[in-house]
Amino acid sequence: MIYTLDLKLVGLVIGLALLISHVLALVHGNTIQGMVKAFPRSKTMGMVLISITALWAFWLVSTMDLGEFSDYRTPLMILVPAAYALTVMFVDEFLSVRALGMLMLLLAEPILEAAFLQPQTSRLLLVILAYVWIVLGMFWVGMPYLMRDQIAWVLKSKGRWPALCASGAVYGAAVVVCALLFYGKAS
Repeated sequence: MIYTLDLKLVGLVIGLALLISHVLALVHGNTIQGMVKAFPRSKTMGMVLISITALWAFWLVSTMDLGEFSDYRTPLMILVPAAYALTVMFVDEFLSVRALGMLMLLLAEPILEAAFLQPQTSRLLLVILAYVWIVLGMFWVGMPYLMRDQIAWVLKSKGRWPALCASGAVYGAAVVVCALLFYGKAS
């Protein structure tokens, strides 16, 4: 295992993040919609997200047990910053979407690891969310224009934005309730 996170802690953090972000998106709809619409082509957000992703990947390569690939640790520790530099220099198109996809792939691992072999059926709320992030992350890295199209679809109808925001808030609230009632004590 790479991370030693408690299911209750992960559930509370993820649930509160979902709840707060979706309530804010619902309350400040026009402002957030403008930010969401501009996100796919935002160079600033792309740089921030790709930097976070590169630092996280470098930390993982430098600290985790690579098993039979341990001999490749040094080349991988060189490859991660090189890939970061090349990405920043040559990937202008939808960098923020690609970086968000990579970050979602990295975020799924601690969630899945915290839920691994836990007896509570409600842990599946986190597992389902992690797998949705994995699928979206893979598509957004490989075909980032899909996020632009998905945003356009959501914003095309007046009812879709509030419905999705309310759904996300309810899902976050359900995760928080399950974390408080059913998951073990936070470490």
